[in-house]
Amino acid sequence: MINIISYTLIFIIGTLFGSFSTLAVYRLPLHENITHKHSYCPKCNHKLSFFDMIPILSYVFLGGKCRYCKSKIRIRYLLLEILTGVIFLLFAVSLNINFYEIELSKIVYLICGLLYLSGLIIISGIDKENIKINKPTLVYEITILSAYMIYLYIVENTNIYRYVIYLLVLFILFAIDTRHLRKYRTDNYTIEIVILSIIQAIFTYSYGFMITAIITILSIAFYTIIKKILKQNINNLPIGYYLCFANIITIILINILACRG
Repeated sequence: MINIISYTLIFIIGTLFGSFSTLAVYRLPLHENITHKHSYCPKCNHKLSFFDMIPILSYVFLGGKCRYCKSKIRIRYLLLEILTGVIFLLFAVSLNINFYEIELSKIVYLICGLLYLSGLIIISGIDKENIKINKPTLVYEITILSAYMIYLYIVENTNIYRYVIYLLVLFILFAIDTRHLRKYRTDNYTIEIVILSIIQAIFTYSYGFMITAIITILSIAFYTIIKKILKQNINNLPIGYYLCFANIITIILINILACRG
């Protein structure tokens, strides 16, 4: 019974993170505050009440429309809330956690993993809409990974030499990207994709990122073939979008295989 309640709570928490992700995906590209500014309808700018922001339920009971101006709410908000809840649930289930006998290492990995996944969801959403990797979210991901590394080093006595090398490379790439921004007044998408890839390699190890890369290539190839069949033009591809969801799938699969092994 405790396990069922715990997994249900994780799904609910996931929908809450999904609701926050929709806000972040909309506001971050506009450089708006995502923590202190009150939620509002993007059509009529009316501040939303608590009952307007309940994940999934608010959308259903409001019929997918704003309570105040009756403008239609994009269904992507509902889908992202559900998807994030499902991702959180699958990640927790993949760890095969028994909440009757809680293991510290699994709980820490669960918390850090969920926070990491939420960052990937935000990065993917922004990239899909804008073909742009949000750097503050990359910094957030690095912060989560750094906290997990500190835990591994202090509590688990894990050798973090590999992690330190990765972090050094990330620092150099961020410096190059910053210099590029100052010189050309534009971000370097290629460098940011490399930064995202290294972050994923840190969390899933090299073999995990290889699987992520394969899934990403296959997904892009499938998308390209479909576009060709439909005779539609292919504009800029949101590579970060594909990388993020491929990494989410990889993490869950690796966890399942590790628990069975």
